[in-house]
Amino acid sequence: MDHSTEEAQTKEMDIRSLSSSHRHSQSERYIHKVGVPPKQNLFKEFRETLKETFFADDPLRPFKDQSRSQKFILGIQTIFPIFEWGRKYNLKKLRGDLIAGLTIASLCIPQDIGYAKLANLDPQYGLYSSFVPPLIYAFMGSSRDIAIGPVAVVSLLLGTMLQNELDPINEKAQYQRLAFTATFFAGITQVTLGFFRLGFLIDFLSHAAIVGFMGGAAVTIALQQLKGFLGIKKFTKKSDIISVMHSVVASAHHGWNWQTIAIGASFLSFLLFAKFIGKKNKKFFWVPAIAPLISVILSTFFVYITRADKQGVQIVKNIKKGINPSSVNEIYFSGDYLLKGFRIGVVAGMIGLTEAIAIGRTFAAMKDYQLDGNKEMVALGAMNVVGSMTSCYVATGSFSRSAVNYMAGCETAVSNIVMSCVVFLTLEFITPLFKYTPNAILASIIINAVISLIDIGAATLLWKIDKFDFVACMGAFFGVVFSSVEIGLLIAVSISFAKILLQVTRPRTAILGKVPRTTVYRNIQQYPEATKVPGVLIVRVDSAIYFSNSNYVKERILRWLEDEEEEVKAATYQPRIQFLIVEMSPVTDIDTSGIHALEGLHRSLEKREVQLILANPGPVVMDKLHASSFTSLIGEDNIFLTVADAVSSRAPKLVEEQP
Repeated sequence: MDHSTEEAQTKEMDIRSLSSSHRHSQSERYIHKVGVPPKQNLFKEFRETLKETFFADDPLRPFKDQSRSQKFILGIQTIFPIFEWGRKYNLKKLRGDLIAGLTIASLCIPQDIGYAKLANLDPQYGLYSSFVPPLIYAFMGSSRDIAIGPVAVVSLLLGTMLQNELDPINEKAQYQRLAFTATFFAGITQVTLGFFRLGFLIDFLSHAAIVGFMGGAAVTIALQQLKGFLGIKKFTKKSDIISVMHSVVASAHHGWNWQTIAIGASFLSFLLFAKFIGKKNKKFFWVPAIAPLISVILSTFFVYITRADKQGVQIVKNIKKGINPSSVNEIYFSGDYLLKGFRIGVVAGMIGLTEAIAIGRTFAAMKDYQLDGNKEMVALGAMNVVGSMTSCYVATGSFSRSAVNYMAGCETAVSNIVMSCVVFLTLEFITPLFKYTPNAILASIIINAVISLIDIGAATLLWKIDKFDFVACMGAFFGVVFSSVEIGLLIAVSISFAKILLQVTRPRTAILGKVPRTTVYRNIQQYPEATKVPGVLIVRVDSAIYFSNSNYVKERILRWLEDEEEEVKAATYQPRIQFLIVEMSPVTDIDTSGIHALEGLHRSLEKREVQLILANPGPVVMDKLHASSFTSLIGEDNIFLTVADAVSSRAPKLVEEQP
């Protein structure tokens, strides 16, 4: 009996031992090691990086496995998309485009005259810029909804920058030549960015900065219109709010014209009411679209029959009849004005691109189709290059017109062709009828148009989401309003870059804790219920580690360690920190400076008798750590697939005690 009992106990102990060893081997089997990716060919790696940077959308994909003739046809369609969608064009689409084109034409004609004045050019140049550029864009552009022509912000920017170089009144001929030169280089800039696929550069101007810049420009444009709205003859050439208001107040006693104010105020009220109706009921989108043309017709007729121009009401006077004359010989290709035109053109071209691409993407998302940003840049650039040679100034996508175009049911870019044809007829036959159009009505139309650029809702949202974005927005806004458009633009760009630099040089780091009843480790600030593992500090770095932030990352991790050690000293029955685990899944890349920082971190931890452990480094990071022999320095067995693997391997007893 005793012998059989002893035998049974021995057997039970063997089973337990076997079961324990099975569990142990099973737990070890589930702790996977991080793989080292195969060594890439240097040329192949460089080619892949280049492809991903400049050809992420794989534009040559349609050309694969095609015959030579088919490749030629596809090439033509790539440059001129009209040959692709034109094959499927029908009468139903023509009907939608015809209505949309006529509607945006009624909006663009009065706006163009006002925008030309904003650029300090004669009124016909605004109409010229809505004739040739839309035709070029219709053949080369890929957006179905964007409406092309002069816009308020670019007109103001161009007028302000040109005015700093030449007097638009006393040096009118040279001023116009410089405007064409700037337009030419704006187009060259846009084509270059598109051809070399550098469209990502315009993304450096953040949404917050654009909101502030556009809002500030809208306020500045509206203030500039006080000259025509109040009938002031002598007005400041500066654009900042202090100079403008000083000029307005100084001329209050003798410079204001009450007839002009009456015309401007009454028709501005009419335009705002029409806009209200359009917003209230989407079916009446055409009301705010045709309201400017109705205002021009009525106010012109009123001034003509009452001869209010004899009472001091300023009128447009003559608009030159006929279509665009050639301006090829007027562009400066040498001399002092060449560089000035180039500088102004680059700035105007970039702002024009930013506005057009943003508008195009907005409406493309609404209709669920893809917009090729680089192709758009080439199309916009080509139309401005051709425009500069046909007496046009910088044209781009207009948000107000594009919105009307969309609401009117446009189907393709043919709506731009229809608008261009209406402008052609206007230039050929109707321009003499604008002789008695009061400047006040043009001022009212522009004020009504730019009000929508002040997006208070977007600014409020920025404040709620990201305070730094709000600061960028306000910086750009006040820069434009209190200084100039160029200063506001400079502030917008500077703050955008400052945000990028701040995020790159000061990446976020976080301490991770174990979420109860799981093997998941998360930020203890986001998950207060997550508990720290005694004797282990787990830190996550939320950025690539480069020369710009490597020292900061190392010092920040050491500061986390010092803080944790102080807490351990203050607490009772807490083991000292023995392991520091760096969760590296968000670390997409690392350079030599980053590796040196990790080596320095390892040395500092060795002095404290703390073991450095890495968790889940990506393939690029792992390849570089292996190539630099850093993996040998800390030991291959101290690099784990997950934080859970690292903790269970290095501190199994501590983790088992936790819930």
